[in-house]
Amino acid sequence: MEVVHKRIRTDGTSLMVRGFGYVFIGLFALCCLVPFLVVLGTSFTKEASIAKHGFNIWPREFSTFAYKIVFENPDLIIGSYAVTIGLTIVGTIAGLFLVAMTGYALQRPDFEQRNSISFFIYFTTLFSGGLVPFYLLIKQYLSLGDNYLAVLLPGLMSPFLIIMMKSFTKSIPHAITESAKIDGAGDFTIFMRLILPMTTPALATIGLFIALGYWNEWYNAMLFLSPDMKYRPLQLFLYNVITSADFIRNSSASSNVPLRDMPLESMKMATAVVATGPVIMFYPFVQRYFIQGITVGAVKG
Repeated sequence: MEVVHKRIRTDGTSLMVRGFGYVFIGLFALCCLVPFLVVLGTSFTKEASIAKHGFNIWPREFSTFAYKIVFENPDLIIGSYAVTIGLTIVGTIAGLFLVAMTGYALQRPDFEQRNSISFFIYFTTLFSGGLVPFYLLIKQYLSLGDNYLAVLLPGLMSPFLIIMMKSFTKSIPHAITESAKIDGAGDFTIFMRLILPMTTPALATIGLFIALGYWNEWYNAMLFLSPDMKYRPLQLFLYNVITSADFIRNSSASSNVPLRDMPLESMKMATAVVATGPVIMFYPFVQRYFIQGITVGAVKG
């Protein structure tokens, strides 16, 4: 009887802990979801209603005027989408290859210079040359002004991602590399056929970080891509749309010209929806690998 009572108490405690966990996670997920619903609802709300009632999840006065302004020049926004998607795909593939290869090389015991190179990579996380040397390097020495490579190249590698990849590949036994070498495989063959297939969770995690970096990129594009270029990255295009609308509203206010129909607040929300929509749809496909990769080294067995 005592064993039965202990089992019942244990099961009851387990159910309580599990129920508390579900409630806590549910509330946390709701707190994360509500802001996006507010952004989505406000993007379909009239500007006058926002000024009167504030931001709401459900639009009090439905309007698509903000989206009409954002998509007023469909060829420009489609071109901006194409540029951003191209940079994201090419940059993610190339960045994954370079980061994975660097992380794998830095953890190999038979690579004598691994500690020295790792120190220089880590050093860049503490100190940097600053904006002016970076601008001179891209603009003057590499001559990449008005070139998409000025946006692509700086995001290919990151010290944080290299360190993460190095930590993950440490979990792969070096005996696998040694046995492949005995069988006559070269270093590149070992990396492509053995190491990469075993690092899928880390590749998915690092790939997501790189892809988000390219998708949200606007600062380097603003520095190195002039307004004369017809198609610039999506984030910079949307930033210019908001800046132009804000400038028009402030100019009209200073000139005592009424401009109540300019949906500035709803435009901000509409641009946020346009910019984040594709990422939200893509994330569920890599969520499983992302969770596995982000917890690398958290549990040792």
